Parts: sequence; structure tokens; C-alpha cells
Amino acid sequence: MFSSSYIENVDNAFIFITTISVLLLILITFLMIFFVFKYNRKKGHKAVNIHSSVALEITWTVIPVILVLAMFYFGWVGYEQLQHPPVDAMVVKVQGKMWKWEFEYANGIKTDTLFVPVGKAVRCNITSVDVNHSFYIPAFRFKRDAVAGRINFVWFKAEQLGSYDIACSEYCGLNHSKMYTKVVVMPENQYAIWMEGQKTAMEAAAKAAAAPATNAASVIPGK
Repeated sequence: MFSSSYIENVDNAFIFITTISVLLLILITFLMIFFVFKYNRKKGHKAVNIHSSVALEITWTVIPVILVLAMFYFGWVGYEQLQHPPVDAMVVKVQGKMWKWEFEYANGIKTDTLFVPVGKAVRCNITSVDVNHSFYIPAFRFKRDAVAGRINFVWFKAEQLGSYDIACSEYCGLNHSKMYTKVVVMPENQYAIWMEGQKTAMEAAAKAAAAPATNAASVIPGK
């Protein structure tokens, strides 16, 4: 079970690229050592220039092209999925500012921690009120820039309950390193209860702010 919807695609791309890199490192290192011993000057071999080899040139052109295209394919699969959120995804506005994150839900509730229900697609519309930030959830394998005057988006579907770090991955000033918060993945029924409680509290605060102020009666002490 993975913590978000496309973490498997990202991990597969990373594992594939790392595996190819390690295999090439081993092959090239082996060939270097092999040729050092095989063509050691002490053995009296005379160097000969190889002017052309069509088969060799085709080989060292075709194989790297295939490897690069394969890497591109693995990366593209994850990127393509990231660019197409479900139409019924829950929308959350994400605002970066020096130096915190603010999350606003469809009903107007605002929090400094992101709360989402498990198994529900969530679309984050990301922007900034000041300098550039970068919305980063390491456990979900994505990040997206938060830029003033522009809305970027990313979406995910959390598949595991728990609490995961949210960070800013782009230097944004003095307290950049402290710009951390959490995404809390809750069971759907608990999320509904939490949301109802937040809505009630918001409505009560709005009524209290709108109520006319009452002047306390002044008491004149007797002489």
C-alpha cells in the first residue's frame, strides 16, 4: 500500500534510472580495469588506430537512445497522471507566505495544517502572496512552485492514514527552514465530523464579530 496515488510511478522511474546508472558504472569501471591490464605497455602491445566501425557506432548510438527513451517514458507516465486530476476532486486553495502555509477549503474554512479524507482525490491550487515558495510533500513524491499572481496545481489521493510533512523546497528568506507543516489523512467519517466542527466554530465567530457592541452601564459610587 502506498501513501499517495502515483508514488509507485515516481519510485519506479527512480529505481529504473538508478539501476541503469549503477550497471553502466560497473560496466565502464570493469572495462577500464580490463583494458589497463590487457594493453599494459610492459606487454609490448603496439597501439593501432581504429578508423571506423559501422557496427560499433550504431551500437553506441542506438543503446543510449533506447535507454534515454525508456527513462523518459517512466518519467512521462507519472507526469501525465499528475497533470489530470479527477473531475470530482476536492479543491483546496494553498497559499504560501513568509513563512507558513495556509489552506482554504471550499466552504471558506482556513487552517495552517492540511486535513484530507483518506481515499479522496484532492486538488491543491497553489499560489503565493509574496516571494516564490515550493509546495513539497516528500512522502507523496511531488512538489510544485507557489508563485505570486499565478495558480499552479497538483493533485493526490492519500491511500494511508497518518501525518506527513509539508515543506517549502525553495529558499524564500530568513525563516525558510522553519516553513514546515503537516498533511493529516483522516478516515472519511472523522473528516466529516472535523469539518462540521470547524464550520460551526467559524459561524459562531462570524456572529460574534457581527453582533453590536453593548456598553456596560456606568455605576456612580455614592458620596
